[in-house]
Amino acid sequence: MLTAAASVIKPTAALAATAKPAFKPLHLPPLPPAGTRPLTLSVSARPLYRQEHVLATVAVAAAGRSDRASSPAPPAATADGARPVEISAPGEPAETARRARIGVYFATWWALNVIFNIYNKKVLNAFPYPWLTSTLSLAAGSAIMLASWATRIAEAPQTDLDFWKALSPVAIAHTIGHVAATVSMAKVAVSFTHIIKSGEPAFSVLVSRFFLGEHFPAPVYFSLLPIIGGCALAAVTELNFNMVGFMGAMISNLAFVFRNIFSKKGMKGKSVSGMNYYACLSMMSLVILLPFAIAMEGPKVWAAGWQKAVAEIGPNFVWWVAAQSVFYHLYNQVSYMSLDEISPLTFSVGNTMKRISVIVASIIIFQTPVQPINALGAAIAILGTFIYSQAKQ
Repeated sequence: MLTAAASVIKPTAALAATAKPAFKPLHLPPLPPAGTRPLTLSVSARPLYRQEHVLATVAVAAAGRSDRASSPAPPAATADGARPVEISAPGEPAETARRARIGVYFATWWALNVIFNIYNKKVLNAFPYPWLTSTLSLAAGSAIMLASWATRIAEAPQTDLDFWKALSPVAIAHTIGHVAATVSMAKVAVSFTHIIKSGEPAFSVLVSRFFLGEHFPAPVYFSLLPIIGGCALAAVTELNFNMVGFMGAMISNLAFVFRNIFSKKGMKGKSVSGMNYYACLSMMSLVILLPFAIAMEGPKVWAAGWQKAVAEIGPNFVWWVAAQSVFYHLYNQVSYMSLDEISPLTFSVGNTMKRISVIVASIIIFQTPVQPINALGAAIAILGTFIYSQAKQ
């Protein structure tokens, strides 16, 4: 019996010795020491146990920046042959690039606006026809954008009839505000026009409150006091005050407030934005303005005034007209492009700083006489605009 049992055990033992294991051992990559683990993602390139998913091992460092800086470099490949994929720290370079881009937008916006105001005033001093001047500004912008679309420098927007219907009240308000501001600058100093235009927030709050039924916190209403008081003080003490120029700036403020309201309500959800939005706005405004410009001034008046200006100024006058037309479009285009990058509060602060740069530059270049009390009124109004932009948020 013992002999028979031994004969049975021996073949079984031999079979067990020669049999292969049912599964291959799985070798996972060892974890780095605690506190020095890099932020890596290791994805196996081979399916395990014939399953369709991949095995992902994610090690997230809990230590600070100094620990990460001292951590060793990750291996070129893990034990199962997969290569680790480095995950960079959340978008620090992207944020830095965005801030740099905003800074460039602001600097360009202010510079182009100053240049436009200087050439616009030079043109209006020699050629006092604001309706034609306003028309040429819109025409130049429309031509620039049509050429950009035709040459594929800029991608043409996809618009439909509903878009143009929604844009029409915005364009009407934009046309009135543009012409009124140009009429103002034809009659008074550039600095005075911009001082009065700094009172636009007061119009915005009053229109929103009494026409739209919106309510604002008390600090917003209190911020209007220095704006209104500063504008009033500047107007009373202006040496070359002109009622047409003053009313032009006031009408411009009111028109631009309605332009913003119509734009927010009617254009909400539309896909066109940025410089393409402003290009469409300029083209529709040009169509609206041209017949009124012909009716108000007319080709005969323009021809006589043009000959007189060229005779007095020389060929430089043609350059002035071209410059003011092109720079008007460029500074508005940059401002609309910046709206896609920044918050309304940042834009309001930038707009306040823009007015300061225009006022100072125009006083220096045109040697505008300014009384101390007049400068005080301008400073109070601009300070009130800044306070309003902070209180509104």
